[in-house]
Amino acid sequence: QFMSLHPGDVISTGTPPGVGMGLKPPRYLKPGDVVELGIEGLGSQKQTFLADH
Repeated sequence: QFMSLHPGDVISTGTPPGVGMGLKPPRYLKPGDVVELGIEGLGSQKQTFLADH
C-alpha cells in the first residue's frame, strides 16, 4: 500500500488490452448496455448507457 483514497478520488486505470476497438469487427458500447464494477470492501456501481439526447 502506498497511498490512501479519500472521498471524491477518481481511480483511472487507462485502457486495457482487449477493448472493443481492438476486436474485428470493433464493438462499442451502445444504448442499453450495462457496465458494473466494484472494489472489494469499498462497494460497486452500475451504469446503463443511454442514447444522446
